[in-house]
Amino acid sequence: MWWTLVLVLASLATQTAASREREWAHHGASMFADLTPYEMRAVRDFLHSHHELGLVSAKNKSLKKNSILLIELHVPRKHEALRALDRGQAKPPRQARAVVQFANQAHPNITEYIVGPLPFPDSYQLKMFKGDRPIRFESRPISTVEYGFIDAILEKISKKVNKILYESTGFTLSNCTDRCLTYSDIAPRGLEPGERRTWLMLQKFVEGYFIHPVGFEILINHQDLDPEKWTVEKVWYNGQYFDSLDELVEKYELGTISKVKLPEHDEQDLYSTFIPRGRSNTQTNIHGPKLVEPQGPRYRVDGNFVEYAGWSFAFRVRSSAGLQIFDLRFNGERVAYEISLQEAIAFYSGDTPAAMQTKYIDAGWAMGTSDYELSPGIDCPEIATFVDLHHFYDTNKPVRYRNALCIFEMTTGLPLRRHFNSNFQGGYNFYAGLENHVLVIRTTSTVYNYDYIWDFHFYQNGVMESRVSATGYIHATFFTGNGLNYGTRVYNYVLGNLHTHLVHYKVDLDIAGRENSFESLELKYVNFTNPWSPKHTIKQSILHKSQYETERSAAFRFGKKFPRYLHFYNPNQKNKWGHQRGYRIQFNSHGHSVLPRGWREENGIPWSRYPLAVTRHKDSEASSSSIYAQNDPWEPVVSFEDYIRNNENIVNQDLVAWVTVGFLHIPHSEDIPNTATPGNSVGFFLRPFNFFNEDPSLSSRSTVIVRPDKEGKPKIQRWTPEVVGHCVSEKPFFYNGTYVGV
Repeated sequence: MWWTLVLVLASLATQTAASREREWAHHGASMFADLTPYEMRAVRDFLHSHHELGLVSAKNKSLKKNSILLIELHVPRKHEALRALDRGQAKPPRQARAVVQFANQAHPNITEYIVGPLPFPDSYQLKMFKGDRPIRFESRPISTVEYGFIDAILEKISKKVNKILYESTGFTLSNCTDRCLTYSDIAPRGLEPGERRTWLMLQKFVEGYFIHPVGFEILINHQDLDPEKWTVEKVWYNGQYFDSLDELVEKYELGTISKVKLPEHDEQDLYSTFIPRGRSNTQTNIHGPKLVEPQGPRYRVDGNFVEYAGWSFAFRVRSSAGLQIFDLRFNGERVAYEISLQEAIAFYSGDTPAAMQTKYIDAGWAMGTSDYELSPGIDCPEIATFVDLHHFYDTNKPVRYRNALCIFEMTTGLPLRRHFNSNFQGGYNFYAGLENHVLVIRTTSTVYNYDYIWDFHFYQNGVMESRVSATGYIHATFFTGNGLNYGTRVYNYVLGNLHTHLVHYKVDLDIAGRENSFESLELKYVNFTNPWSPKHTIKQSILHKSQYETERSAAFRFGKKFPRYLHFYNPNQKNKWGHQRGYRIQFNSHGHSVLPRGWREENGIPWSRYPLAVTRHKDSEASSSSIYAQNDPWEPVVSFEDYIRNNENIVNQDLVAWVTVGFLHIPHSEDIPNTATPGNSVGFFLRPFNFFNEDPSLSSRSTVIVRPDKEGKPKIQRWTPEVVGHCVSEKPFFYNGTYVGV
């Protein structure tokens, strides 16, 4: 009797604790919510009211102005946030990060401020980077106003070269109707700090123009804040370099250069379009399978707080870099404080100047603001919960991005686990299986030509997967005689350039608490005498553990041997069986470094040296990159190498894992018109490793067990309704595609 009472009291205590933890997690989630349009306007108006800053609208048609480039959430310091998350205490005041461009002064600069408290700010203070590095003005991202002046100088250029362009391509830069040229601008914008020189690659302005280069590239120096002083420094035409437009025109007219004449443009050529063609045996009068929720969703979304099958977390989409989740818990216990996208790069090779200069560092293009509208039934299932996002970047008011994030539960079509237990006599003892349902939170980034699909997947057995899938158009350049050294010919005059994608994540793990350690597990061979047959020797593997005690020892270089099991654990917490409770990171990647260590632009992406690096948490090391790395990779404001240079102890500490995944892409004809996602997805898993006493998905009631009864007939045991039912949305496909100020 007394034992039953003890169990009841223990159960009630557990339920009370779980309820309290859930309440605190829900209470604290709003700390990580992106700024509302109201808060963005409040920050804008507050800064504009301080006349000493001299701010004007970002849309003002001058480069010599002081204006706000970016406003986004400033995340609170971890220890302050944990007081609210772990004790239910008051949340720290909300603050904003504001990036201001001061160009209307003798020495232009970029300054960042922390503004608060929100929603009624009354103060601002300088935000500094680790090491107090200044932000070089030339490293600022390019703005729409600056693009307008680039368009204007191209108009001037066209007056000199339109004849050449028309005779070579059948298209022109100006005075055109349906046969116009456009351009892609290449970064970084120069070869050393302080430069702002950009190669522009001309392309036919048709659907899918990224794969229509025409063999004309031009280098513009646009460093001066007076666009009238911008100059053309180099011209590349049909594999030949010229020091000026006049030189090109003169030699073209004299007939002393190699001219190019592209094939006549065929409007019926579907090369770069999505329009179906070719043979298909798939029926077109019926739809394929659809994801349905017969009884409605099984997850809960409240603002930026999500709950599902034991999981809970908060999310946001950082304007500068993209999707982040905070306070990730399973059954009330925190697994990670933060898992967030930090940076994505694509470094190219090629024979044209644009191709050899292309080293895209996507946070420099405000990757988070490239999270455009998702379409139901294609980007996400029709049943998904769609969420609008708001950004304040290179604008004078908040911009709404409709349906730019989605959350949904799906079945993978693969059992989470199953077993058929044969009796080896033509029958069975039992069959048992569990459907594999997973919650997905998704955004996409379309940074110029490429589309990245960003996913976090949450499985019922305590596993979390981070996945990025690449699609979109390849970055293509004009085909030259040396082109096949740098990629694959995909059209008459088009080369698909080889490149490497790398993506970087911050994974701030709190495994059963903040005091964590890190080790790797490998196998090594041993020999010993067979105890039951002494004249024989046994050779087999034993488990070999390597403990990492310092940051430098836990920074694994690409090209070196990489452990297979990467184990983060709490030395002070054990499961029922005496094992230290932990999680491990499992890679799904075949990335490699993109440049030799320390080679010019590589200095801007030192995180790319390591598939994994482990550091102690510091609020001053909030991110591994910045929006300035793209245009000044040579002397970056944020250098990840600083985070591990001091080589601090990482035993029984608050640890952060920095994870780099990626893949080499050698374009091929099947990338036309678009790169497809199969085989182009990489990422990592967080998998429990003795964190639980058994598989936590045992709590799922979707299990089905079948046993033969005495007569041999199947006896089915299940805990969910036997009949699923049918339910498909009758709403027609809808897509708006606009993102506008609010």
